Amino acid sequence: MLLSLRIENFALIHSLELTFIGGLNVLTGETGAGKSILLDAIDLILGGKALSSMLRTGESRTLLEASFSLTPALNTWLVDTDIDPLEDDVLVCSREISVQGTLRSRFRVNGVVVNKQQIAQLREQLIEVTAQGQAVQLGRADRQRQCLDGFGGEPLLKQRQKVAAAFARWQKITTELQAFRQNEQQRLQNIDLLRYQLQELDAAQLSDPNEQTGLEQELQRLSHSVELQQQSYQVYQLLYEQDQGDACGDLLGQAESILTDMSQYDSQLAPILELVQQALTQVQEAGSLINAYGNTVETDPEQLQSVETRLMELKQICRKYGPSLEDAIAHHQTIQTQYADLTGEGQSLDELEQAAAECEAKLQQACAKLTALRQKAAQQLEARLLEELKPLALDKVQFQVGLEPIAPTQHGANQIQFLFSANPGEALQPLSESASGGEMSRFLLALKACFSQGEGVGTLIFDEIDAGVSGHVAQAIATKLYRLSQNHQVLCVTHQPMIAAMADAHFQVQKQVVTQGPKSKSGKKATERTVVNVASLDDQQRRQELAEIAGGQTTQQALTFVDSLLQQAGKVRKSYASSNGKK
Repeated sequence: MLLSLRIENFALIHSLELTFIGGLNVLTGETGAGKSILLDAIDLILGGKALSSMLRTGESRTLLEASFSLTPALNTWLVDTDIDPLEDDVLVCSREISVQGTLRSRFRVNGVVVNKQQIAQLREQLIEVTAQGQAVQLGRADRQRQCLDGFGGEPLLKQRQKVAAAFARWQKITTELQAFRQNEQQRLQNIDLLRYQLQELDAAQLSDPNEQTGLEQELQRLSHSVELQQQSYQVYQLLYEQDQGDACGDLLGQAESILTDMSQYDSQLAPILELVQQALTQVQEAGSLINAYGNTVETDPEQLQSVETRLMELKQICRKYGPSLEDAIAHHQTIQTQYADLTGEGQSLDELEQAAAECEAKLQQACAKLTALRQKAAQQLEARLLEELKPLALDKVQFQVGLEPIAPTQHGANQIQFLFSANPGEALQPLSESASGGEMSRFLLALKACFSQGEGVGTLIFDEIDAGVSGHVAQAIATKLYRLSQNHQVLCVTHQPMIAAMADAHFQVQKQVVTQGPKSKSGKKATERTVVNVASLDDQQRRQELAEIAGGQTTQQALTFVDSLLQQAGKVRKSYASSNGKK
């Protein structure tokens, strides 16, 4: 329930604080007085679109704040959103809008900044607005579907979710199937190409990414085997056995002998002797190794030809699938996987077709269950709505929820249309084409009454729902609004004295021109500003306001009429209390 509303620097309002009560709260005032400004403020607090033009002229910041009574459902929302509740069990929603070069807006709940998505979730639990302008929306098929499904309750809404999930699965598999069929020719061409590449790469028997480097080294060795034999013999002679002159090993042996003799007389030469001895040992080992190497080097023309052939094959493979041998091996592994997918190791056309058929069957089953639930809900809504319309001087009205079969969608397999006829003997027509403005007002009110059972939102707002009606119809709407206010707080903007007379709280909205600043000595006039004021009326003030609404003046005749309205309102209240007590 909306407890209070605080507005600063918004439109024509400088500063305003209002306190509301449970039951029926009525806002009255002349056309253009600013009643809609209050509803716009509530809408903005709970996520409405902000515009810089909404700020009061000359101001750069506006603050809007609404307090609501805390319910168990709202408390759960606070816990889920990690927002602490306030001590007095009040939920405070605020919005600050400022213009500093650009438009900036910030939502808060209990002082904590929240995003627009969170405030939208909260709005669904706090208020619901009904206006005659909703007739355009209600004429749309999607809005009528939402109304019917909402009336069907939790079982229907859960089944609709199942339909949406089944439709998403069917749509996904159908898209895959269509793509599979469209790409079949390309798939076959890819299979031929991959098969050829696999045959070539399989035949190449690639495994070692360093094979090419090793073969190039082997080629160099085999190509220069004669030179390697000759040169290894020369090295051996230089190191160990020289045909003419002394070899390196002989010279080091002589040096070792001399240093041995010298070290007998001077111990400082011992490290040098050790170095020479190590060098002699290394030369002897090197000579032995090079001699063994020379004995292993042989000329092998067949091996040379084999190496040259393999290198040519690898270079050809690298040119096509490389540039490196490692890249070619990786490409081989990749196309093996691709070929397996394309040749049936993945999902086949038959499997996709079967899966699509199964998904379609499940979708049809889910839609059939949803249709059955909608048919049941349609019958209940038809009966309930007709009952709600009878007290609104539409006791002869005809109403039917049309359910036409269509191809399955995420919303089911039904085209839903509200059919309406206000006059006996006239055929049912689409609601938007057959209902007048006054009839649509009463239809919207009756529809809201159908959804008013149970907890639902705490506050119902009706913006001039009485437009286009008068007399006993207005009285019927007043009674209906009062009955709604017994289960929900109701805020109603109205021009009808019969409706205003039923109010538990009456607020008068006035537009005034005020003078700001004193008149200057130069004779310049003071500034005039237009402001909107809202006053909570006591019994006497309310009587005067009702007279103004009824006749445009507070004559005795008008006041007498107002007194009769208030007496009639009292009877309605007493009658409702009596019938409610019997129940």
